Amino acid sequence: QLQASGGGLVQPGGSLRLSCTVSGFTLAGYSVGWFHQAPGKEREGVSCITSGGARAVYGNSEGVRDRVTISRDNAKNTIYLQIDPPKSEDTGVYYCAATGRRACYPSVDRYDYWGLGTLVTVSS
Repeated sequence: QLQASGGGLVQPGGSLRLSCTVSGFTLAGYSVGWFHQAPGKEREGVSCITSGGARAVYGNSEGVRDRVTISRDNAKNTIYLQIDPPKSEDTGVYYCAATGRRACYPSVDRYDYWGLGTLVTVSS
């Protein structure tokens, strides 16, 4: 089971860190991705980290690649997504998902396990 947390109301230009905590299995052997679903839009890949620690950043928003950092702490069975600084277009629900594949993928159909999302609202 995966559980995303850390969402809420965030001011533009502030700092946002989301957490994805895994229970019931060991995270170390899995690649994990973060996905963003903006209001009225489809779920899209944001970033991913493989079981070996390689990282990938996706996204169409201008500058998103410079603002997003993904990391993992296998000892805590947790994946983090840092967004600095958050912008209004980052508003939406964020989901984390895991796959037993060793590579990263931006598409939702490559992931086997999904958690409930966490809602982020970026607004002043």
